[in-house]
Amino acid sequence: MNDRSAVIFDFGGVITSSPFEAFNRMEAERGLPRDLVRRINATNPDGNAWALFERAEIDGSRFDTLFAEEARALGHDLPGRDVLALLSGDIRPRMVAAIDRLKADGYVLGCITNNVPAGHGAQMSSTPERAAAIAAVMARFDHVVESSKIGIRKPDPRVYALACEALGVDPAHCVYLDDLGINCKPAAAQGMLAIKVTGEEQALEDLEKALGLDPGTF
Repeated sequence: MNDRSAVIFDFGGVITSSPFEAFNRMEAERGLPRDLVRRINATNPDGNAWALFERAEIDGSRFDTLFAEEARALGHDLPGRDVLALLSGDIRPRMVAAIDRLKADGYVLGCITNNVPAGHGAQMSSTPERAAAIAAVMARFDHVVESSKIGIRKPDPRVYALACEALGVDPAHCVYLDDLGINCKPAAAQGMLAIKVTGEEQALEDLEKALGLDPGTF
């Protein structure tokens, strides 16, 4: 018998298209090395501009400056504000439909998102209209953990423990989905069944298997 009664989602790159896709398009357009943004964010990952901003320890202006300095240290010109403009991805309708199906079937639903205090709403949308669409999806969850509100970001193990506590569930009864392997590892270490998301179809198929549902349920 499958005893997974809760599903916790990352947001960007899972429920929406990955911002890394937008980063790669921007890098190509500007003649920058592919995955430059990833490389910058992987350097000093706990203390760089991105980490500070996701914990709300700096504001957007300071992020713009610090990120640009980190880019220059690697020999490139890239202001932080240009990266922030690309953060909000497109909502994946099938993922939202899956959330609705899970909710109707009585699953406990949560979300853990690393975000920054920029733009409009939890997913840093470029317009109030996009923010409203995101908020409508966020409202489906029983609890949402935002790094910029609690001052802790994935992959800090405390984030996952806080989410489970708020949801009132044991990690062993949870499935967790994230598009970054580094964020999946702490979830798995705490007993969750972690799914690394590489695309919408793969994520939904793996979620069906994890919950013991029939293929094509989603």
